[in-house]
Amino acid sequence: MLARELISLHESPREVPPFSARFPGLTAQAGYQAARGLHEHRVAAGWHAVGRKIGFTNRTIWPRYGVYEPIWGTVYDRTMTRAVANHARVPLEGLVNPRIEPEICFGLRAAPAGRRLIDCVEWMAHSVEIVQCHHPDWKLTLADSTADNGLHGRLVVGAPAPLPADAEQLLARVEVELFRGAEAVDRGVGANVLGSPLATLAHLVGLLAKQPGAPALEAGEIVTTGVITDAHPVAPGELWTTRITGLPLAGLTIEFA
Repeated sequence: MLARELISLHESPREVPPFSARFPGLTAQAGYQAARGLHEHRVAAGWHAVGRKIGFTNRTIWPRYGVYEPIWGTVYDRTMTRAVANHARVPLEGLVNPRIEPEICFGLRAAPAGRRLIDCVEWMAHSVEIVQCHHPDWKLTLADSTADNGLHGRLVVGAPAPLPADAEQLLARVEVELFRGAEAVDRGVGANVLGSPLATLAHLVGLLAKQPGAPALEAGEIVTTGVITDAHPVAPGELWTTRITGLPLAGLTIEFA
């Protein structure tokens, strides 16, 4: 029943009371199983999975949302776009309560199983994810989040760059600033996401290995590692930009339509 509701919500976007309030005893694992139903429906309709998103990796915001562990979801060819000259136009149609999240993402050259993780990463990039929540006022639980495909809405990926030799240290120290127009809205550091974006990627590998039925990461996947600041509401007509310090990555300009 929950999988059918998820399909309906993504085909006819709207707010609904939290799933956990209407499906007593809903667990995070049951949420993932429902999300699998949405995934299979999308694949049957011609969608192609291109990677994963990890959410709730920023420990500084856990008390704000009441979710105290990371989650994951699937990124698709129809939800991902690549920035052109560090700029992207993102339609918000079809998203419910969208929020912007500046992140770091990785492109995998090899499946991580049995290999040193950093050797499996072909490139890094700055990314901006647009998350969504089908529940009023972003009031949700862990199980609500796993069911709703990790709250994934859209993903903008910036220009890829090779990992520097001291990537582990630099990724932990990278700073991101977020602006709405000329207004500085937020800033954060890479260590916010479980210590560093690379540590977040390692966490996802372990999480998938322990989760029944979860597909392992494969070569060619793109993985975005979670918001470095906080997530902030966005609306059509707004122009948001990011600034990166500490890594050879350009900031992004996102125009919302």
